[in-house]
Amino acid sequence: MNFVKRAGLSLWARKGRTLITLATFLVISVMVLAGVLISDATARAEENAKRSVGAEINLTMDMNQLVGGGSMRAPRIDAATVDRLGALPQVQKYTYSMWDRVILKGKFTLVGGGPVDPMGPGGTVGTGVLDTSLLPDFRSGKFTLLTGEHLTAADKDSRQLLIEERLAEQNGLEVGDKVTLVGNDERTMADFTLAGIYRDPRPATEPDLQYGINPANMLYGAVGGLSALASDGNGGLQVGEATFLLEDAEVQGAFKDEAKRVAGSALDGFELDANDKAIQQMTGPLKSIRSTATLAMWLMGTAGAAVLALLVNLAVKQRRTEYGVLLAMGEKKSNLIAQQALEIVLVAAVAIGLSSTFAPGLTQSAAQALLGQEATAARKKLDSWQAPPPGSTGLGEGTNWDDKPVENADPIGKIAVALDPADLDTVGGIGLGIGLLATAVPAGAVLRLSPRTILTKGM
Repeated sequence: MNFVKRAGLSLWARKGRTLITLATFLVISVMVLAGVLISDATARAEENAKRSVGAEINLTMDMNQLVGGGSMRAPRIDAATVDRLGALPQVQKYTYSMWDRVILKGKFTLVGGGPVDPMGPGGTVGTGVLDTSLLPDFRSGKFTLLTGEHLTAADKDSRQLLIEERLAEQNGLEVGDKVTLVGNDERTMADFTLAGIYRDPRPATEPDLQYGINPANMLYGAVGGLSALASDGNGGLQVGEATFLLEDAEVQGAFKDEAKRVAGSALDGFELDANDKAIQQMTGPLKSIRSTATLAMWLMGTAGAAVLALLVNLAVKQRRTEYGVLLAMGEKKSNLIAQQALEIVLVAAVAIGLSSTFAPGLTQSAAQALLGQEATAARKKLDSWQAPPPGSTGLGEGTNWDDKPVENADPIGKIAVALDPADLDTVGGIGLGIGLLATAVPAGAVLRLSPRTILTKGM
């Protein structure tokens, strides 16, 4: 009788031991498959998060370098340098901005509420922008352009403005009207035309975190036109931050290297942020449950291999007489080892097949429960962050600006588990590997068997 047929008869004859082995393998298969499914689902969710964030590089001031250097003056960079970076082959679109205090002149008044005159009577923030449509708040949909058109690079040197709808309503302003602004030096004056009116959903009583003003009073203008009002408007155009939208997320590293080469020391005081913070904020809960599932998978796999090794070793001891008779009849020891391995493989195949029927459903429920808890905890942590009072660096209050939540980057709280044929291949490979490893341990005992000793002395 060949060892294949003996393996089948042995499994059928020893139903109790077969069921115990099957149950052990089933638990191993379910845990391993769950780990693989969670890993795949979280990987897909992370890729979706990266695509939703987009291939974006932000040039912003390096707060650590700014504070560490003992200077609290915000760094500036030549607009011409940023234009050279925007011309790099990796860049699809780009914009940059600068800001300074401007004063609303004449009959026009600012919207009340929030801090009282944080920038002096009639003073507010004028942000010069190359392309307002590329500002994060407009791209995310937080701000909505109600009437008019966005300012673009074609309007760079024009005197045009975007204003918030509450400021427009209070002063009876419409697109095409003119507004007179005075620069921070309180002498330079110019008339600006309203190119558009936008909506900021923040209440007037909620000060802007960065500037401490009523958000309804924020002005956006063509960068060249507003810079002419700036305190240093007689020099070359200087900007404080920039955003580069790349052709592909894969070229972020190449863009950073090329930007540092092109700009050189002009980047001192700045950092190139690849939006990693937004991605980390969104995917934090995913990484947490993936690490938990991976750890559980390997612990269960290791424990299962140990249990299977004990079961097989016990089976060898119980079947010594059987093996002794087979060896005395001329059976090869290699066939006995092959029979043990085949019995394990057959049981493993049944266990993997059974696990594939109900493991996805169980994994979806368990993973969603774990992810929901992690996402809720992450949101609470983000919600607990508080900005320092306007005009403060936060150092005295123990506030870390690096912990400031990224807007429109909520922690992911849902994943979709899906069984793929490749997942079964992975589980099958791991399961068979565990089974063969468990067989290899007692294989040495089979090789040491002596049929004469077994039949005459029973040992």
